[in-house]
Amino acid sequence: MAKLYSKKPIATPTMLPKQETIDFLLNYSKALKIVKTQNGTYENIAN
Repeated sequence: MAKLYSKKPIATPTMLPKQETIDFLLNYSKALKIVKTQNGTYENIAN
């Protein structure tokens, strides 16, 4: 069976995320509120 993986590392300097992407994810995670109740779990995004 052929090997389906490479010997080179996958993460290269060209694959680093932009600062804009990092800021978006951080702001999203700060706005996300998860409320657990007896009936289930609710997710709210507070803009």
